[in-house]
Amino acid sequence: MSGLEMVAVTDVGMKRDHNEDYVGITPHLGFAVLADGMGGHNAGEVASAMAVDIITRYFQARLVTTPEAKLDENTGFTGESMLAQEVIAEANNAIFEAAQQSMECSGMGTTVVVAVFYANRMTAAHVGDSRMYRLRGDCLSHVTEDHSLIQEQVRRGLLTADDARNSSIKNLVTRALGIEAGVEPDIVEDIFQSQDIYMMCSDGLTDVVPDEAIRLTLLDNIKHLNKAAAQLIQLANDAGGPDNISVIIIRTPKQFHRKQGFFSRLFRRY
Repeated sequence: MSGLEMVAVTDVGMKRDHNEDYVGITPHLGFAVLADGMGGHNAGEVASAMAVDIITRYFQARLVTTPEAKLDENTGFTGESMLAQEVIAEANNAIFEAAQQSMECSGMGTTVVVAVFYANRMTAAHVGDSRMYRLRGDCLSHVTEDHSLIQEQVRRGLLTADDARNSSIKNLVTRALGIEAGVEPDIVEDIFQSQDIYMMCSDGLTDVVPDEAIRLTLLDNIKHLNKAAAQLIQLANDAGGPDNISVIIIRTPKQFHRKQGFFSRLFRRY
């Protein structure tokens, strides 16, 4: 997507001996994916790598070949939500089958958050507790809501966000790719504005860095996305770096066509 900026950084952290996070960005096609693996004998990295690889190849194929008829000019929506659901189902099935076939991979799974940008819209799909935020002006807001036991307690008013960060069950997710034969992602649609900042991250960042510190870091480095990503990684490591840390930062274009569909422009380009 013309004018869309993306940077991705992943770091092993201070306590782990290998990285089970995996990230992928394709700025010219307008999509990004982040996965945080878990379980098995070092198989979390297998699950996360599978998720990113399958999702990337699927979107590359479908975004190029999807016909213009998929665009609904009345609503401005295309088929991104359906594509996101389809690709997450594909990735879930592949990871689940691989886990069933190998003892070393038994029990492996991964969180995932996927974002697709087109026209003046963004579609996000996620499973687990990897997150997406949006910075608009100086206001940072959550785009996704964690699939975790602790988030259920926060949602019900039993815990505050600060309590949740220090809870012993904060890493227990209620949904993940590859754990069961089927999984239901949450889908979020958003209309972006010029120069909005979206950030995707694993819980290696959010478990130890408060939202306010994330907001200030993004604002302080608003013109330099690489520097912002590096400083967020450093903040997590300065706080002990107990987990792998991954960050994808995306800046929307200064100018974009509100009525022109992403699929139609992409189709003509190829």
